[in-house]
Amino acid sequence: MAEALIIDIDGTLVDSNYQHVIAWQEALREHGLDAEAWKIHRYVGKGGDKMIESVAGEEAERKAGDAVRESEGEIFQRLIDQVRPLEGAGEFVRKVKDLGFIVVLSSSAKDHEVDHYLDQLEVRELIDGHTSSADVDQTKPDPDLIEAALEKAGTRDALMVGDSIWDVEAARRSGIDCLAVLTGGFSKAELAAAGAIEVRPSLADLEIPD
Repeated sequence: MAEALIIDIDGTLVDSNYQHVIAWQEALREHGLDAEAWKIHRYVGKGGDKMIESVAGEEAERKAGDAVRESEGEIFQRLIDQVRPLEGAGEFVRKVKDLGFIVVLSSSAKDHEVDHYLDQLEVRELIDGHTSSADVDQTKPDPDLIEAALEKAGTRDALMVGDSIWDVEAARRSGIDCLAVLTGGFSKAELAAAGAIEVRPSLADLEIPD
């Protein structure tokens, strides 16, 4: 059905969404701002360039955006060793490679974070490419990250696999379908409403056409 799979990393392959929530909340507080954890979670999956305005408003972004992002990066680095691959994540990548798919992992995380996850997942030698924040100016739900992944895949005949409504929207804006999983904390109804063509509890439950 497709030549390539574009697979999101955070929340789809690794269980990192809630560490990101904690890091953003602490970073905001360091700079005299605040947002409740549930609200931050609603925007996990967007890049850091959009998070502060989304949860704390335009003025917060103007006054402290760069400083909060720097703090979040430092705090998350202290938490990154708590992050583990989601059950069956590495096996899923091996399975779809065995089925003949081109596989590109998609993330707007920093290069060193993506490298950490590739080592955890033990898929570095399997994949055909990956993205990081260095590849784009605008992150999800803008389609830039998906476009960068498609370029690395060498084809637009692709499917996206993700965990957030922002993954689904970015894929839609790039003109590709998205399969979604519940491991990022978004509901089946939300993911379906955003446009996911299939929603399953986890990667192991996804039906990938060969």
